[in-house]
Amino acid sequence: MGQHLINQAIYGSLVMAALALSACASSDQGKTNATVRPAPSSAAQSRAGAPKPQGLASENLGREQDRSSLDALRDGGAANTPSDSSMKEVYFDFDQYNLDSDDRATLRASADWLKKNPSARAQIEGHCDERGTSEYNLALGAKRAQAAKDYLVSLGVAENRLSTISYGEEIPVCRDALESCWRKNRRDRFVRTSGTKGTF
Repeated sequence: MGQHLINQAIYGSLVMAALALSACASSDQGKTNATVRPAPSSAAQSRAGAPKPQGLASENLGREQDRSSLDALRDGGAANTPSDSSMKEVYFDFDQYNLDSDDRATLRASADWLKKNPSARAQIEGHCDERGTSEYNLALGAKRAQAAKDYLVSLGVAENRLSTISYGEEIPVCRDALESCWRKNRRDRFVRTSGTKGTF
């Protein structure tokens, strides 16, 4: 378990280095990635007609859930889970990674969907609020993602269909220094990594 946390911390450091490098780079047109723009709403993204990633194209699959939170950040947006998604986010109390009854109910619905769609695979992203060190939050995010994975496996979802990653505090969906905002950042988000047509 200790080696797993070290690996997660190393990966998180590499992610941060890549983000820092991309923020410093500028194009010939003078554009930079130094600031993250607020995310457009799902409706605005749909109206913009943004192309879907190749390989997972589905008219019924929300584009947001085909992209990791890191991909969304690189595109200048935020990772939003569609409200009608079958794989909804779960949220955690401050400094906790245990699942409460609401989380378990959400994950039971996710497990049911995964069992009905055996070709679908998902990555579980663990996220934290900004309090605590980067290293601590990477470890906490890993525990949050693993808790959801373990529960889904206990409900009969094959372990090899699920992967985990921790982004710690690095990719928040809300940036206000308020508890209502921090709560939105303490989450597990599900990203579809493969599967046939269908709503995720």
